[in-house]
Amino acid sequence: MTQVAGDVHVHAPPTLGPSVEWPVWVGDVPRLAAAFQPRAQVRTKVVAARSEGNDVVLAGLGGVGKSQLAAFLARELRDQEHSDGTGLEVLVWVRATRADQVISTYAEAAARLQLPGVVPDDEDRAARLFLRWLAATGRRWLVVLDDVTDLAAVREWWPDSGAGRGWVLATSRREDAQLSGQGRALIRVDLYSDSEARAYFQRRLTDAGHAHLHDPAQAGEMAAELGHLPLALGHAAAYLINKRPPMADYLSLLRDANSRLSDLLPSSADTEGYGRPVTASLLLSLDAVEEIDTSRLARHLLHLASLMDPLGHPATAWTTPEALDHLRTARPSQRRLLRKRHLPVTETQVHDALECLRTYALITQDAATAPLRMHALTARAVRETIPPGTLPATARAAADSIMSLWPRQDHRERELVALLRANVEQLDQLTRPALWQPATHPCIYMVSDSLTKGGHYQQAIEFDEMAVRLSSSIHGLDHLSTLGARNNLAVSYSDAGRVQDALALCERVLTDFER
Repeated sequence: MTQVAGDVHVHAPPTLGPSVEWPVWVGDVPRLAAAFQPRAQVRTKVVAARSEGNDVVLAGLGGVGKSQLAAFLARELRDQEHSDGTGLEVLVWVRATRADQVISTYAEAAARLQLPGVVPDDEDRAARLFLRWLAATGRRWLVVLDDVTDLAAVREWWPDSGAGRGWVLATSRREDAQLSGQGRALIRVDLYSDSEARAYFQRRLTDAGHAHLHDPAQAGEMAAELGHLPLALGHAAAYLINKRPPMADYLSLLRDANSRLSDLLPSSADTEGYGRPVTASLLLSLDAVEEIDTSRLARHLLHLASLMDPLGHPATAWTTPEALDHLRTARPSQRRLLRKRHLPVTETQVHDALECLRTYALITQDAATAPLRMHALTARAVRETIPPGTLPATARAAADSIMSLWPRQDHRERELVALLRANVEQLDQLTRPALWQPATHPCIYMVSDSLTKGGHYQQAIEFDEMAVRLSSSIHGLDHLSTLGARNNLAVSYSDAGRVQDALALCERVLTDFER
């Protein structure tokens, strides 16, 4: 509804459903890491930007703790009581690497708010209704867009503060000009300062009951060797807590020029500029995990997880029958009666191995039912340890596991479906052409079908055009996999309203099939 006051058009917020339960929280706000450092200087800048009415973008390289700081600020606002007795009423945490993730989360928010006009099979419409509501409502709200990778892809989904009761907090590895301006303040999140790094080590070790491991004389040198990168310090602290060497011994391991770790993960492969000390810290932890992993599954679970989206994948993927069967044959066999035997893998063993990996900070999980996450650096380092000959089988096993989790009706579990789509695309990009040979894996077709059902028509077209090109180059134009990909593209054209393009493509598909 539009009300006219003079020459000014004011959009009234849509009437909400009668049974909305306040406050409304959508998405998983990450739990704060152990010994979290609040970054007082950055927080002061955020408060100043907000006082001027700006949205805020926290920018910096991977591993500096942007998402953690955003989670801290979001939790602070969520739990805060305002002077007039009201607090934050709507908090939406969005994984914003891709537009469809934003759309799916907004659609979920629209459904939770019971906005009129929301229908289950049209996420795009629901997301736009949610944006309109944000711009017009008088309720206090915060939308967190975590890990914005391509601003152009999410620009149209950036909320308008409208009535002035809400704002947007974003994180991104990018620091270019596109992220500032238009009411956005870009605030850089840097590495830990020396004092923050020292404080982190002292508190982390003390909270874990090992204050005696903290050596003030070595802590500064250790932080410098690790580049003051929070991710690296987290790995190092976990190693100290679990292996309990003196800091001086750990520092010697990092500085050992003859260490095989530098050969396994050379600095020349570090294109994102994380630095050798981080990868060294990572693999020291992996060695330690394997010493306590009685299931002998941890490394193989890392191989699978390293092919997933760093922002998260369902933990249940690795207890599916498909994953258990893969892990049974992947781990070293046991000798019984002079014969090699691959003993069954149980869900309990998988859970135990994952717990080992969490203990050493190789993977993270914000809650028991939350997605598993692996930092992009960690994932890349682990991928380099996968024997090349086993990569295709590992990739297809991961794809089988994802497929087994796909719900029958996409609209009933939007967030899960968006998560699965993101992981299929990441898996394909990292292992191509593993999912296309000897035949195209069904998960490729599932992504296409899911995008069209969710109303992501342009993304569906782009994905299907890629599938047609790739299948044509691998299988040839007349292969059934290519014909299937071309048929999916025709469906996407039709659903997007490009009827003539769809008809022309269908005619070519029928002609090629009849040959």
